[in-house]
Amino acid sequence: MPNNSGHSSDTPTPAYATATPSLTKRPKLVPNKGRALLWYLLSLLVIGLDQWTKWLAELKLNFHEPIPVIEPILNWTLAYNYGAAFSFLADQGGWQKWFFAGLSLAMSIFLVIYLTRAPRQAKLLNVGLALILGGAIGNLIDRVRIGKVIDFIHVHYADVWHYPIFNIADIAICIGVAIVVIDMLFFESKRNAKFQA
Repeated sequence: MPNNSGHSSDTPTPAYATATPSLTKRPKLVPNKGRALLWYLLSLLVIGLDQWTKWLAELKLNFHEPIPVIEPILNWTLAYNYGAAFSFLADQGGWQKWFFAGLSLAMSIFLVIYLTRAPRQAKLLNVGLALILGGAIGNLIDRVRIGKVIDFIHVHYADVWHYPIFNIADIAICIGVAIVVIDMLFFESKRNAKFQA
């Protein structure tokens, strides 16, 4: 049936005429900014636990005298590390104290700033960064206060194999790094595809 313009109403309307442009946009990645305080609190928890356990270790343990906890794999053994992880550069003349303290301080400042800029949606990444920050500051306190890092967790297998003695700060750093790597490998690309930077 023709309409007023003389065209039949049975004529199909072209698809392009009815299509409307999509107005939906990807949500944006929002930086933590003030909410970084939540992650700083996690770092403070790590620092507090680390310093408390080191204080207990020095109070209750004698230097290099192991106390069995879970035989034959775990002892409490008080030790001091003058170097970095695995006692790297521990036997140097003392300059390494300030080198590693400066490195820890620089890393801590970087992480404090980066946590304010990291995406709020990247909760796993933020957890990892907060753990690394807490561990770095925990060991930094030791280096500045006494010139060495207090270690006491001794994992081994009888007298056959010994892992380097470590502390709570070291655990936090290792777990934090693992979490950051997992986020980079499995979640960062999905987050970038879902959100706009």
